[in-house]
Amino acid sequence: MDVRMANLPGIGKKMSITTAQGSMIVLVIHHTGKRELYFFQDADDDEADFAIDLTADETRELGAQLLGAVFQPVSSDQMKIFKSQIVTEWIELKKDSPVAGKTIKELEIRKRTGVSIVGIFRKGEVIASPEATEQLLVGDTIMAIGKSDQINEFERLCSGEAV
Repeated sequence: MDVRMANLPGIGKKMSITTAQGSMIVLVIHHTGKRELYFFQDADDDEADFAIDLTADETRELGAQLLGAVFQPVSSDQMKIFKSQIVTEWIELKKDSPVAGKTIKELEIRKRTGVSIVGIFRKGEVIASPEATEQLLVGDTIMAIGKSDQINEFERLCSGEAV
């Protein structure tokens, strides 16, 4: 990445950022406070592929987003550790499941197994992040997340094997 700053006499400042792929973003900040953002697919092009005007607040927000102030991605090494320890499983409740007809709270699923129920697929509808008062029904497909041994314990609970 190549970043260059230049004075624009009588106008303000220009910042040019050329990416490793050869694209370029140019930000022109006028003395009046006006900001213009230009994108060039090819840094050698004379005419921008698109341009937008931004307010000072919009420019600060864009900068904050680019800095990761709101969302910070997880590194691939951290994700590998996370993936090796956390499992997501879908468990269908059969008609003879002892958990059917009971609420998540009644069953104390998290306390008993360590598993979190993050979704329920019921009759073509999805219940995302179900409340503890949600009743589990025969035919539900439950999306559970936890460590492998916790998921195994939850599956035993759903089949009636767990005490």
